[in-house]
Amino acid sequence: MKLLSFRYQEEERFGPKVKKEEAVWDVLAIQKELEVLPSFPATLIEGIPQGMEFVEQMRKLSEAAKASENPDQFKLSFSDIEWLAPISKTPKNVICVGKNYTEHIKEMGGDGPVDLVVFTKAPHTIAADEQTVSVHSDLTDAYDYEGELAVVIGKPGKSIPKQMAYDYVFGYTIANDLTARDLQEKHQQFFLGKSLEGSCPMGPYLVTKDEIPQSQNLSIVTKVNDEVRQNGNTGDMIRRVDDLVSEISKYVPLEAGDVILTGTPSGVGKGYNPPKFLKAGDTIKVSIESIGTLVTHLS
Repeated sequence: MKLLSFRYQEEERFGPKVKKEEAVWDVLAIQKELEVLPSFPATLIEGIPQGMEFVEQMRKLSEAAKASENPDQFKLSFSDIEWLAPISKTPKNVICVGKNYTEHIKEMGGDGPVDLVVFTKAPHTIAADEQTVSVHSDLTDAYDYEGELAVVIGKPGKSIPKQMAYDYVFGYTIANDLTARDLQEKHQQFFLGKSLEGSCPMGPYLVTKDEIPQSQNLSIVTKVNDEVRQNGNTGDMIRRVDDLVSEISKYVPLEAGDVILTGTPSGVGKGYNPPKFLKAGDTIKVSIESIGTLVTHLS
């Protein structure tokens, strides 16, 4: 199921995409009007810990709307809503993995696989699909892109065994880990250079894990102004999704709604000679197979 978060009539809502239509089912309106279920979560974050039961509830609501006398009253056109990131606010900082693709390590000057590298991006970095965000030219001359598969955690867990890791995954989305390379080097750490406002666009959809049984065989393509810069595959990850969930949970208890960015393939701006950094007016498109395309405009 493809889920999206959005704002409509000044209310933050969520729902599944209507198949073959540019519209979303307003599941909260369906439940309020038709009373299909004994109860239903008011927010996406409240529903995610219920896992596939939550997905089934939304399927029942959608089916009830289709069978009603006026199904269209429960559909909202994409043109009538304000898109939000699928997880518009995470329980903690966005968790990010660095140096998880061998060719990316090499283009950044490294020799090969390294120990696990984890850093975070502050919650205010989260931005939505098609949102225009600042290139922060007053702070950086080396703003860069990183297209990544993002994992959304479905339930709390600590020291999760690798063989059980996927039980803790609710689904997947796309992220663009925008990075000020010069600030990263200047401060000798990741946080400030990775946490400029709007530097973590995510979306457009949160796709439930049942629709992506092979998360380690998805193409990732990043374009800047329609020029292909990154063309990779999640199969090239050094540490797979289950490795990351298990390893990170040894140190940080995971919560429902946590987001883990799994690293970026080669082709980032810094990896070119000369570097191809971002500028105001650029449009970045990150496409991941089975999820969609995340579009970010820079000003």
